[in-house]
Amino acid sequence: MTLKKHILLTSAATALALTSFAASAETLRFWTTEEQPDRLAKQEEMAKAFEEKTGVAVEVIPVTESDLGTRATAAYAAGDLPDVIYHPLQYALPWAEAGILDTDAATDVIEVLGPETFASGALSMAAMDDGYASVPANGWTQMIVYRKDLFDAAGLEAPTSFAAVEAALEKLHNPPEMYGFVAATKVDEAFMSQVLEHVFLANGVSPVDENGFAPLDEKKTTEVLDFYKAIANASPPGDLYWDQSRTLYFSGNAAMIIWSPFILDELAGLRDSAPPTINDDPTSGELASKTGIVTTFSGPSNPDGAAYANINYFGITTDASIDEAEDFVAFSMDEGYLQTLSIAPEGMFPTRRGTAEDPEAFGKAWAELPVGVDRKAPLGDLYAQEMINEIVAGLDVAQRWGVKEGQLALASKMVNSQVINRVVREYIDGDIDAATAVAEMNAELSAIE
Repeated sequence: MTLKKHILLTSAATALALTSFAASAETLRFWTTEEQPDRLAKQEEMAKAFEEKTGVAVEVIPVTESDLGTRATAAYAAGDLPDVIYHPLQYALPWAEAGILDTDAATDVIEVLGPETFASGALSMAAMDDGYASVPANGWTQMIVYRKDLFDAAGLEAPTSFAAVEAALEKLHNPPEMYGFVAATKVDEAFMSQVLEHVFLANGVSPVDENGFAPLDEKKTTEVLDFYKAIANASPPGDLYWDQSRTLYFSGNAAMIIWSPFILDELAGLRDSAPPTINDDPTSGELASKTGIVTTFSGPSNPDGAAYANINYFGITTDASIDEAEDFVAFSMDEGYLQTLSIAPEGMFPTRRGTAEDPEAFGKAWAELPVGVDRKAPLGDLYAQEMINEIVAGLDVAQRWGVKEGQLALASKMVNSQVINRVVREYIDGDIDAATAVAEMNAELSAIE
């Protein structure tokens, strides 16, 4: 497919040259879930730059993410959808199947920009039989955050597998001075659901297939349960979630945690509300300099491993002024892409790495975008290049339950039920054995529709 004639690829810088639509009276409507005032301001700046380039105005309309699904459904029924919606992963395929998204338009944009310039995992999550539901805008991958200095001193490999993590626990767990891990164990927290999905994916375990519920494989699931019990046993007692994970890592009392990349600026002493306390200077970058991260890790039954990712997309709707909407999305992913990513660089990794002429252009420029709240610095100044590379590499192999099977909605219901959290907690507390845990999860998950 080719994008409409008025979008042309140009020059070594691969900027998109867009012809003017000044004659058009159309104003594009753009829904965004990035509704904080400073983030809205950056999106409005990008919309203004697009208008100056093309003559097409864009109205940036904030929508609370929890309201996005109902608002889109109501607008579709009324024939009053906006032209473009910035939306999370879970809506991409369902909205395409419901007729809310124009998949030909999204595919046009991707084809012209070059599918090879996008992170393959982010693309595959929106892939359909004949194209793509939406255009991957940005995303983040969950990380194992670890004390690289302690790993190096002990001669340990990076925690890229269940076995490597367990080997590190053996050498580094020495409570209360040092806990080997701070595992998520608070069953009613979404954080535990997120961490567990990552661990299950790492060993190639999913509760869904193309037909819906898929019984959990007992051998592979037992491996997951045993691994999670090992990291829980190397954690402090109690109901643990993101707060304790961050606090203990920041105080220098944890060797490993699992967290989102939104920890990266805090870790470097750039946010006064969450300072590292490993030394007496809350603005110190010492802990950041001692930290490594892993985005893709593996279990014994899945040596290729997996990364857990949260991806956001630009969706062009079926009510859109298609030509202008395609141009706006293309602009947002090319000339305006750094503006898109600058909204929150620590949690908006580039799903488009570069251009045909410069395949790493956006990845390099993103690493130079300032992050932080009370102080600002580029990630590239805070962390080594190999760590920056690892941060974005997870998007190439990013996965989520139910995406490739077309069962994301069902998988999300299973996650939200917190059945897996509860049964895993029963197992790590020693209340049930592995076989019972697998049977209990399968019985409860199979009843979810």
